[in-house]
Amino acid sequence: MNSFAIYRMPYAQHCTLVKGEAVTLPSLSSLHTHRGFVIAPFIASPQTPIVLIRPDRPILTLSLQGEQQMVLPTDLYLKEGQQEEGSSSYAADFATFHRALTDGQFQKLVLARQASMPRRADTLPADLFLKACQSYPRMFIALVTTPQTGTWLIASPEILIERHADRWRTIALAGTMKEGQQQDWTHKDIEEQRFVATYIAECLQTRAHDIVQEGPRTVGAAHLLHLRTDFTFQLNDGEQLGSLVEALHPTPAVCGLPKAEAQAFIAEHEAAPRLYYSGFMGPVAADDDDVLQTHLYVALRCMQITSKAYRLYAGGGLLPESVEQAEWLETETKMDTMRRLLDGER
Repeated sequence: MNSFAIYRMPYAQHCTLVKGEAVTLPSLSSLHTHRGFVIAPFIASPQTPIVLIRPDRPILTLSLQGEQQMVLPTDLYLKEGQQEEGSSSYAADFATFHRALTDGQFQKLVLARQASMPRRADTLPADLFLKACQSYPRMFIALVTTPQTGTWLIASPEILIERHADRWRTIALAGTMKEGQQQDWTHKDIEEQRFVATYIAECLQTRAHDIVQEGPRTVGAAHLLHLRTDFTFQLNDGEQLGSLVEALHPTPAVCGLPKAEAQAFIAEHEAAPRLYYSGFMGPVAADDDDVLQTHLYVALRCMQITSKAYRLYAGGGLLPESVEQAEWLETETKMDTMRRLLDGER
């Protein structure tokens, strides 16, 4: 059975299918030398490696009109699900994270949680992918399956890095409210977004030139609104994609500040491992590739499809002024992006 990734770019009327062998990469630093579809975890480890699906056949572009269901792959690598995490685990995690913030150890921390829904064997993940494409035209949609990662479906609004002609782009995305809420952004939302934008700007200063920064502005993603700042730039001579990705990932939008210390704190104190949630995935290719272009997206609004369940993931940025109930409700709202695809399965 081949590994595969099928993805649809925002607003596109077609999807792209990459099938082939899934190989493990030792680090992100050599990304610019590879071609295929990459799946990277929040923290790379022997249990959650960086994986590349190398195309061993022509890459297919499939129309999203008509009877395309007949041509999408259905064979999947399914892992066993993790133990369910409840509200009591989140409350304990929140207390630990909040204490570290009020003690001044961190400027920001991102706390994630999980929830599960039973999986019906007669529902094809390929159909969920198509439903996501129809429901969320503004987002990057991907369904991936490999023996190393298992099977994941994402609907992400957040670009980690992508290339258009000779220019690169990344974004700072933070702050969350429901679409239709008539209220101003809170001080917490504005501060969260500022932390992320400042970090990205600092990463680019030593690695890129001709940097253009635009925003922040309010953008929609499914039923949510976020604050977004766009950066376009050119890489300095000698600077490679892999080194920039290593500097950016994970951004403070999914981790915290200071980054290295926050990532270690999260790994030690979150109730359950994130695995590939808040990592990134997408096609990667050399500069002269006519078929694939580099478009890497943060793995948000995602679920792992296991042998018996759908495991949904969501997180939220915490500052000293954060309130537990409000943060819990934000994760519930974010999980609704995937829950809406599963309507009728509960």
